[in-house]
Amino acid sequence: MSHIIQQKVELPNKDDWIFDLANVVTDIQKLYRYLDLDPNAISLSMLQAKKQFPLRVPMAFIHRMKKGDKDDPLLLQVLCSDSEMLKVDGYSEDPLQEQNNDIAGLLHKYHNRALLITKTACAINCRYCFRRHFPYYDNQSTKKNVSTALDYIANHPELDEIILSGGDPLMAKDNELANLIDALSKIPHIKRLRIHTRLAVVIPSRITTTLCQLFMQSRLQIIVVTHINHPNEIDNNVAYAIKQLKQNRVTVLNQSVLLKKINDNADILAELSNKLFDIGILPYYIHLLDKVQGAAHFLVEDKQAKTIMKQLAEKVSGYLVPKLAREIGGEKSKRVLAVDD
Repeated sequence: MSHIIQQKVELPNKDDWIFDLANVVTDIQKLYRYLDLDPNAISLSMLQAKKQFPLRVPMAFIHRMKKGDKDDPLLLQVLCSDSEMLKVDGYSEDPLQEQNNDIAGLLHKYHNRALLITKTACAINCRYCFRRHFPYYDNQSTKKNVSTALDYIANHPELDEIILSGGDPLMAKDNELANLIDALSKIPHIKRLRIHTRLAVVIPSRITTTLCQLFMQSRLQIIVVTHINHPNEIDNNVAYAIKQLKQNRVTVLNQSVLLKKINDNADILAELSNKLFDIGILPYYIHLLDKVQGAAHFLVEDKQAKTIMKQLAEKVSGYLVPKLAREIGGEKSKRVLAVDD
């Protein structure tokens, strides 16, 4: 049973999250010292992995890690690993075939929805990120690129939902989001706006009064999809941020990635589902790892994943069991795996 308490506190000031965003650790030795870990355990390969894909983790997230525990499940999601330097057969730098899009920053992979890369940076660098090799430089959200994307969206009436992604779309400031949401709301066939974000969890102060009002006032149905992999990521600040979203008519779902040594356990996933629902989030998807180079050490094989999901279904109500899914480049929808196969 979860014991998250939705404390009665004031919403963050509009600039609090900017401070939290800047209060970040990018040095492995500093992270080790803060967590009371032995800096002598940092290998040359870990430092090389950091050069290929930078370490970036906000203090707001580090505070939830257990000091002295080198296997802390939040730490393992962000810590550079020797294994990242291995080239593994079957893994690629573009596992979902996204890097040859016709319009910069716009991916129309599915019939009724398109994905708009709103920002090219994240507050946190997750080591399993399937876009860790994505050419963000060529997909900047410049005025020209956004205008071209909006024209495309306006000329494709089959689209009824736009997904803001990145990077992390909530890295955009409130006025930037206001302009984009306003532009999308003027396209008659767009009904829903989905925002995939890690910021609401990593830096819950990002959920400001202004942002909530923006969502409330839009004619579009707003769906926020959080990315939470482990129950320890949820604290009172996260709970309160989600409460504000829910009070402003935002539907909140969660997607996770099934990760070896982090959440590949039915008891952990059951605790996660319960904590999510306690704070108003419905478990949505749990993804099998996208096979991106540098992340093979996180892989949970299909057979084990199905066993875990069967065990999870025995521990929680049906609506708390997320769909086990895999995304395959070029396919028109996610592939949901039947756990009884």
